Amino acid sequence: MNWKLGISVMTAFIVALTGFASFGFTELGVHDQYGIKQTRMGSQVVKKRTVSASSYHPANRQEEVEGLILSQYPKIQVVATGYTAGYESTGKKPSHPAYGITYSGVKVRRDKYSTIAADLRVFPLGTILYIPGYGFGVVADKGGAIRGNKIDLYFETTKDVFSQWGKKTVDVYLVQKGEGKLTEPMLQALHEKGIAAMARPVEQE
Repeated sequence: MNWKLGISVMTAFIVALTGFASFGFTELGVHDQYGIKQTRMGSQVVKKRTVSASSYHPANRQEEVEGLILSQYPKIQVVATGYTAGYESTGKKPSHPAYGITYSGVKVRRDKYSTIAADLRVFPLGTILYIPGYGFGVVADKGGAIRGNKIDLYFETTKDVFSQWGKKTVDVYLVQKGEGKLTEPMLQALHEKGIAAMARPVEQE
């Protein structure tokens, strides 16, 4: 009687073990051309993509800002400094009638699309640049010391100029070249519609 019981227990153990194996995971170790590894789950084969670390390499990613693929636009190296509307930058005090008014006629602003100064022979009024670390800048002003590939970024206070920027050599993206003018309605339209709706790819020179 005992030997029959022993056989029954052994048989039950083997069946249970076989059943567990049939429902367990078996690594097939097969990767196809797309990097997908096959894993058996019972009678089904589960496919799982194996992503290599190289696919996350910065060189394989396209930087996108506000719906724009920056690689579509020319990259230009410039020296960028900061300025304010104050006396230290413009020689004007708040009581001056032209205080805070740029060469284009629009008021200075530091927001999503900030006003900046440039050499108008290089970047005409209305030119839109993307400046990493600063954001979008719209050329609205010029300056006596701003010549060639130099730009001046507007900040609200001198403290902001020194703490947030100072002076940097940076690669900027020419999102849209201006046509020599900038108005408040043009800036307003830019804010309402967004840069992606208004910008067009610029041919690489």
